[in-house]
Amino acid sequence: MRDVVVVGSGPNGLTAAIELARRGYSAEVFEAGDGIGGGARTEELTLPGFRHDPCSAVHPIGVGSPAFNAMPLARHGLEWLEAEYALAHPFPDGTAALLTRSVEETAASLEGRDGEVYRRLLAPYLGRWEDLAHDFLTVPWELPPRGPVTLARFGLTGLPPVSWLMRRFRGERARALFAGLAGHVISPLNTPATSAISLVFALGAHEGGWPIARGGSQAISDALAGYLRELGGTIHTGVEVRRLDELPPARAYIFDTSPTAAARIAGLGDAFRSFRYGAAAFKLDYALSGPVPWSSPAAHRAGTVHLGPTAGEIDTALRAAVSGHAPEVPFLITSQPTVIDPSRAPEGKHVFWVYGHVPHNWRGDLTEAVERQIERFAPGFRDLVLGRAVSGPPQLEARNANYVGGDIACGAFSGLQTMFRPKPSPRPYATPHPAVFLCSSATWPGPGVHGMCGHNAARAVWRRLRAAERD
Repeated sequence: MRDVVVVGSGPNGLTAAIELARRGYSAEVFEAGDGIGGGARTEELTLPGFRHDPCSAVHPIGVGSPAFNAMPLARHGLEWLEAEYALAHPFPDGTAALLTRSVEETAASLEGRDGEVYRRLLAPYLGRWEDLAHDFLTVPWELPPRGPVTLARFGLTGLPPVSWLMRRFRGERARALFAGLAGHVISPLNTPATSAISLVFALGAHEGGWPIARGGSQAISDALAGYLRELGGTIHTGVEVRRLDELPPARAYIFDTSPTAAARIAGLGDAFRSFRYGAAAFKLDYALSGPVPWSSPAAHRAGTVHLGPTAGEIDTALRAAVSGHAPEVPFLITSQPTVIDPSRAPEGKHVFWVYGHVPHNWRGDLTEAVERQIERFAPGFRDLVLGRAVSGPPQLEARNANYVGGDIACGAFSGLQTMFRPKPSPRPYATPHPAVFLCSSATWPGPGVHGMCGHNAARAVWRRLRAAERD
């Protein structure tokens, strides 16, 4: 009889296993794939020697994660690398709005009085990342807030749509910057709580940067696995679980899977019938003969580059994807890891990571529209392409079953799911089966490589195990 069995070896599953192993429980992880990592992996997708991240690449919340920061991950090989600029948001005239460690430098990249508006907007939260991260990454009603006044103020600013927040700014640069930050959740800009998303990303840049892991995102998963094994945990790969009785007997089972998969495997019936998946990603990975030829000088020095020159254009692209249409002009989120980690490609060569948004389970090809958008801001880009790997929604789901229909967020950011994931419940990680728990990005606080879904789920499992021991 094991104490805990975890299904899925993504960062949340590994974190859940670690948290329970640290408390003295036996933890065993089962992974269907040949390797570990879920959305945090690194592979040669294009040509030999070019190492790409099939999904997540940049980790602004990971570097500030309370779960990760409580672990000795550096001892297991994790090293964060940070570009000079966290984010560049270029415009057709070669200028760019910037997001950097410095609030002053970020403010100076905006137009006119918008810089002062930006400073005032962020000022109440600077230097308070640890308390804020604890308060908005843990379940709000389970633990008392560390900074109740700061959290309340953040909530008042963050709960409205980002379209409201953008009204504070007069110029297009600041509006486009905030629209791009909010666009990471693949939802229209009038969606409630999108202001909070943009503020978290901005604050994360000022407090911890938007780093990548040296060698690729696989380094995060490998470090978590190394620490789990150090604690006595075990990991099995290449084991596809179809039914709960195929797993070893255990006191608790934790699923780092989609709610759909957890319900199917554990026999939970229609427990998650109200859960909704969202729009999808269309992702391309490039092997390049040289660096991306950005027209904006600042973009050459940024780890992440957003491509969408106006808030209106970004919103149009997001609305198209959510409403079931491929955007004619996609909003693109790009990462250029070899700007700061040349080990990811042969000498003098580069890897480039980019995705846009398309409808759920879309079967078309957005490659031409993506490359046309890149060429707007980097003329001559196509001439540098040595190889490309194209991943539409079917390919994303085939690579990672949690990305149902290509939904890399594992659940739509809309309606009650913006705050209550996977459904409204005082116990968001529990299921109708008393020994089965869910810890994937479908649960609070949602997507991102930060391990906090696993961390929070492990607390729920620990409380159940302790109650059973007392009985």
